[in-house]
Amino acid sequence: MIGSVIGTGVFALPSALAPYGPISLVAFVAVTLGALALAVTFGALSKRVPASGGPYVYAREAFGEFAGFLNAWSYWITVWAGNAAIVVAWVGYVEVFVNTGHRTGVSVLIALIGLWIPAAINLTGVRNTGAFQVITTVLKFVPLVFMATIGLLFIDPDNFGAFNASGQSALGAISAAAAIALFSYLGLEAASVVAGRVHEPERNVPRATVYGTLVCAVIYVLGTLAVFGTVSHAELGASTAPFTDAANNIFGGTWAGDAVAVAAIVSGLGALNGWTMLCAEMPYAAARDGLFPGAFARLRGESGVPVFGIVASTVLASLITVFSYTRFEDVFTKIVLLSVLTAVIPYLFSAAAQLYWLLVRGRENLKPRQLTRDVTVAALAMAFSYWSIQGSGYQTVYYGLFVLLLGLPVYVWLKRDRGEYGETTPAQPVATVPHARAPETPTTAEGNSRRRRRYGTGGFPKYTPQHHD
Repeated sequence: MIGSVIGTGVFALPSALAPYGPISLVAFVAVTLGALALAVTFGALSKRVPASGGPYVYAREAFGEFAGFLNAWSYWITVWAGNAAIVVAWVGYVEVFVNTGHRTGVSVLIALIGLWIPAAINLTGVRNTGAFQVITTVLKFVPLVFMATIGLLFIDPDNFGAFNASGQSALGAISAAAAIALFSYLGLEAASVVAGRVHEPERNVPRATVYGTLVCAVIYVLGTLAVFGTVSHAELGASTAPFTDAANNIFGGTWAGDAVAVAAIVSGLGALNGWTMLCAEMPYAAARDGLFPGAFARLRGESGVPVFGIVASTVLASLITVFSYTRFEDVFTKIVLLSVLTAVIPYLFSAAAQLYWLLVRGRENLKPRQLTRDVTVAALAMAFSYWSIQGSGYQTVYYGLFVLLLGLPVYVWLKRDRGEYGETTPAQPVATVPHARAPETPTTAEGNSRRRRRYGTGGFPKYTPQHHD
């Protein structure tokens, strides 16, 4: 989970937050609290529905197929657009060594290489993907932990600049900075998305989600504080590799910054590797239920690789990367905001699903104190999601709503192929490749019957009370 959350994005965030000034650190703390509320919510949901799909599964079980489809569609956009944002940040650190003049054509070529290397690794199978993820996760921690600890000793208050450098009101600056900062936590739901592949998901997924978010939070906040305090505000705003500049300022020369750049490059490849897997996993889970095109459910090879999902998502990430480099000056920030917006929609639905279950079934299964606590956390997660949407800005909401609604023709096409009009159970199973379905997610026809047995007519999982406060 940590390997997917910590990527090159966090190495570029100080520069993206610099236009707002140190007030963005306040936003980072607020985002951290919201991310923890979401992590606890995802942990609770994964205990009741320990199947692959994460937000898609939770929305489908609580609110029906159309909500499930919208979440799968929105999350799918998030992961391939997020890959584009990660690779843009990754290019900034690669260009510490090559293309130091930042020629656009060369930057685009480097970005495309960065997208397709992880895709190639994913196409070789889950074992190689996992091994690569472990190696890169270990290496990426070195510069982040260094900056979050030793780097704090070299902070110079003069480097911070004006507390609110944005020219906006304090609340406006915090909201705008928070929308960018949330990108660093995207992936906190990763363990729930692949829950069906996790050993003892009811126990391990909540732990990985909550503890992983806590670890990331400490590193993020302290590391960003150290960068703000070791790089001047003017220099930070123009930097494409802020952690490299911070290391150079601490030690002098360029050797330390070069070492950080290498670690950031490795970190980026690891994050792209993990997110490329998520690019295929979410639509794969939805396609097995007939809520995504059947091509996403086809597996290839002995290890069962969802080739179509990996290739299609990487192609789309490549296209948006090229488009952004040729249309926007602040490429990283634009893609980050789009990724955050499309991620917040599934987060909002997941928090709503948790709140819905608590209000309908919570009194029967939970002690009053635990019910109050869980309702409060779910409500905070919902409020945080709404706040994140508001802080994304009008242009981002416009683009985000547009790409979200592009899913409607796809849903119409899927329903037409099933010969339904309003029915929830198709006449026959819809999985394109029956033997390729993972056992934890049945086809829709089987699923309705199984869910009635498992969850009851209310559409909620039968819950075994855990009486602890």
